[in-house]
Amino acid sequence: MFSLEEAKNVAHVLVEALPYINRFVGKTIVIKYGGNAMVAEDLKNSFARDIILMKRVGINPIVVHGGGPQIGDLLKRLGKQSEFFQGMRVTDSETMDIVQMVLGGLVNKDIVTLINRHGGNAVGLTGKDARFIRAKKLTFTRNSPELNVPEIIDIGHVGEVSQIDIRILNTLLQGDFIPVIAPIGVGEDGQSYNINADLVAGKLAEVLTAEKLMLLTNAAGVLDKENNVLTGLNREKVQELIADGTIHGGMLPKIGCALDAVSAGVNAVHIIDGRIEHAVLLEIFTNSGIGTLIKA
Repeated sequence: MFSLEEAKNVAHVLVEALPYINRFVGKTIVIKYGGNAMVAEDLKNSFARDIILMKRVGINPIVVHGGGPQIGDLLKRLGKQSEFFQGMRVTDSETMDIVQMVLGGLVNKDIVTLINRHGGNAVGLTGKDARFIRAKKLTFTRNSPELNVPEIIDIGHVGEVSQIDIRILNTLLQGDFIPVIAPIGVGEDGQSYNINADLVAGKLAEVLTAEKLMLLTNAAGVLDKENNVLTGLNREKVQELIADGTIHGGMLPKIGCALDAVSAGVNAVHIIDGRIEHAVLLEIFTNSGIGTLIKA
């Protein structure tokens, strides 16, 4: 049974959340789910409850998930070496079969089952369902002093989003379902493509003109050089932080995705620490938040 002080704390939390709930009712929020939040059991359960609570108060959450570690584990068990180029997994035909098996089958259905077990109504999709994520092959070039023209690097079935048909998502949202999306696209020739989950989440947020895009990471957010979390960023400030080396490495693609989203009309992007229980709720329903907020 709650003590009086504990009851007051609960009431304070609910009152603090109320204006945010009112603001976001009927809005769409796209959440990229990955990192430790997909591995630790307590974090997986807290994420599922966060998503369900959002839906219950009238927000439309859409989950896009990764699964790189799970793909790597299965490849290793099958005796196949993982290879990467500029952070992208080299994906030959055999690897693409495994990617589809892991992302579209194992990981996607585990997330759907988890949300449904906690009382939600989740439906799993890949971009191949109704061909709603159209993809094209992602190509790379590399300049070489031995060659007169840039060298074309082929990393297989790795794609980028060329078009998104939101009709199936609108149907699911109108039916009160929670879409859970594996980042696999389909080309005009019917080929399957492995697409970076951050990029898929960003493009979905753009075409849906989502209220927010949330990127769960294994970091506290964008950090300054003293490891303090930075927030309230805009394009100009982000460019300064990139120029002076504050933002670098693996955070750069997420920042690029965030800037593209807010430039395309998404109201705000949040980069948050998925290692914290109920990170999603803490970021959108409290005054202080816990991560990095980026706006246009």
